[in-house]
Amino acid sequence: MAKMTSETYWLAATVAMTAVFWVPYIVNRLAEHGWLNGLWDPHGITHTARPWADRMMRAHRNAIENLCIFAPLALMVAWTGAGTATTATAAMVYFFARLGHFVVFTFGVPVLRVALFLVGFGCQAAMAYALLGRA
Repeated sequence: MAKMTSETYWLAATVAMTAVFWVPYIVNRLAEHGWLNGLWDPHGITHTARPWADRMMRAHRNAIENLCIFAPLALMVAWTGAGTATTATAAMVYFFARLGHFVVFTFGVPVLRVALFLVGFGCQAAMAYALLGRA
């Protein structure tokens, strides 16, 4: 059995965190529309009256989109043995940047939201550089 690297640990933590981001906004939808109407939405177009819930849904979608980039990078770093202190730190910082991004996006904090997004992007870039710099 392969040993978990720092990069794969933080990947697992990021996946688990992203997997539960939906809970608050769906609970809100069920509270707003009632359980039956909230669950009976064959077209996925139930709207919310709460702007924070809409922002949270968009933040969740953004987290998933970025996970599609982060996950392969973290796995490739682990599989190729390209891991360094920099890639381990980047994976950890990515987790907290994405958590922060989710929170500030939900609360509608514009400049900090973009800054945290860019921190996450920088972490992805550091991991890509570690892989491509070895080629």
